[in-house]
Amino acid sequence: MTRQTDSRSFLRRSLTVSLLALAAVIAADTGPARAGCSDPGRPGVNWVGCFFDGRPMQGMSLTGGRLRDASFTRADVTGTDFSGADLRGAKFVSGKAEAAIFAEADLQSADFTRSKAARADFTGADLRRARFYRADLRGADFTGANLTGADLYDADLEGAVWVDGTTRCAEGSVGQCR
Repeated sequence: MTRQTDSRSFLRRSLTVSLLALAAVIAADTGPARAGCSDPGRPGVNWVGCFFDGRPMQGMSLTGGRLRDASFTRADVTGTDFSGADLRGAKFVSGKAEAAIFAEADLQSADFTRSKAARADFTGADLRRARFYRADLRGADFTGANLTGADLYDADLEGAVWVDGTTRCAEGSVGQCR
């Protein structure tokens, strides 16, 4: 009977040690290396899910960055270059993105509600299901952009270059290019 008890005790200890080793391996595997949200901005940065609400971020180069679900609410990204960046689900609510460059960026489901994005460059950007409710888009360039399902309700589009690259939205274009 003692031999059986010793066997069970040995099995329990072995199982406990194995589970602890497995837990250590799982805890150490954090996936691919990524920049911390406090790391400086640079081309190709990985700021997935980071919050930059209210921060001044003018004139940065974040080309090709991975910024999915990042929040730039009330942030100033005036003149920042987001060309080719993954900005799916990013939030620019009530922020300043004047003359920002979003060329060829993936902005599916991004939210620009009440943002000031006058003269922003959205050429070739994927803006499917993006939200521009009451956004200032005067003079923005949408040449080649995909606006399928985008919400432009009450957005000011005066002087914007439309997706065909030739139509310029007339004065009083609110919610749609006229």
